[in-house]
Amino acid sequence: MTQPTTGLWFIGAFGGIATTVSVGLASLQQKLADEAGLVSALPRFQKIGLADWSSFTIGGHEIRETTYADEARQLREKSRVFDVERLQQVQPALQEYTRNVRPGTLINVGRTIESLADGSVLKSRGERPATALERISADLRAFRTQHKLDHVIVVNVSSTEPPVQEQARQLTWSELRQRLERDAESPVPASSIYAIAAMQSGCDYINFTPSVGSDLPALEELALEAGVLHVGRDGKTGETLLKSVLAPMFAARNLQVMSWVGHNIFGNMDGKVLDDPVNKANKVRSKDHLLTEILGYKPSTLVSIEYIEDMADWKTAWDHIHFRGFLDTQMTMQFTWQGCDSLLAAPLVLDLVRFTEREHRRGTAGILTQLSSFFKSPMGRDVPPEFSRQYALLESWADELQSGNRPGNA
Repeated sequence: MTQPTTGLWFIGAFGGIATTVSVGLASLQQKLADEAGLVSALPRFQKIGLADWSSFTIGGHEIRETTYADEARQLREKSRVFDVERLQQVQPALQEYTRNVRPGTLINVGRTIESLADGSVLKSRGERPATALERISADLRAFRTQHKLDHVIVVNVSSTEPPVQEQARQLTWSELRQRLERDAESPVPASSIYAIAAMQSGCDYINFTPSVGSDLPALEELALEAGVLHVGRDGKTGETLLKSVLAPMFAARNLQVMSWVGHNIFGNMDGKVLDDPVNKANKVRSKDHLLTEILGYKPSTLVSIEYIEDMADWKTAWDHIHFRGFLDTQMTMQFTWQGCDSLLAAPLVLDLVRFTEREHRRGTAGILTQLSSFFKSPMGRDVPPEFSRQYALLESWADELQSGNRPGNA
């Protein structure tokens, strides 16, 4: 295998998504799996010079003490994914990735996430933001140096934090930096602390969660100042993906959606965290804004998320759509989406890293709006809400790369 040149650094390193990415990347590197589920493997993107899977290695921050092998085994036992032979074959790679994981931070993660922490991370409880930034940045530098990497991409796949305080959205980067250097309490949560450390270390940042991450005006400033890329929020893997495809159909046929109810049940770690109403508020907001943006009016909506422990990593979403058609006739549509949460998310994370690494080589900075189709609440201005139009942005970017045109604004 060739020497890796790009590091994939996870926030929430031992969670279901990061563990599945680790198993998946090792399987792809050893030719144990095909590329089903990977957007970047489509023929449409084969001529834009994407990095080979052998170019990547994995590390990360985590608040729990465990290993990739143990987490993969639990996923297999509880969620009926992965086969024993595959896990045996990728065991050496998982051990290597585990050695690269470091203790994370508990700054403003909320009481539910903090209750999951154990081991050495508890020693940093109550640390000052400046201390956390210095420690996280040192971990990123060490990872890059140890593995002789050209670049590191930080990906947040941790559990959903409580909503950020509104005052944080009003701060400039200069104001936020002063607060972080001076104050004992941070005005931003852990997801933003990681993003700042990443950017100041010259790393790109991807936020696959509903947590605020880099989605603050201050961090948009920092990304441009540091010359790095960032993108998010909240990976679009299931029910919301279908909403972004189906809602334009109702709009195009002039069928008035009167109500759209979505009921979600799942039992993984994120589900346990979302059982806390404070954390759940962030996720519901991320899932519920889409319909109004697409339809141009707000139907009656309800989004419920319930933690059912025995579901493990399997998620079921049941949606009921009540709409009005010709001659005031009222009709309904229902659908059920069932999928393994981590197995839906992991290939998208690999796609995002691969696409981000390609854009990094062009030397651009700022928000990667061309990756909007991967997110429920994509960052950037004037991003269309419909999946087909978002995907067209990705295709246009690929055309630009293939034609050799100079990049526009990131």
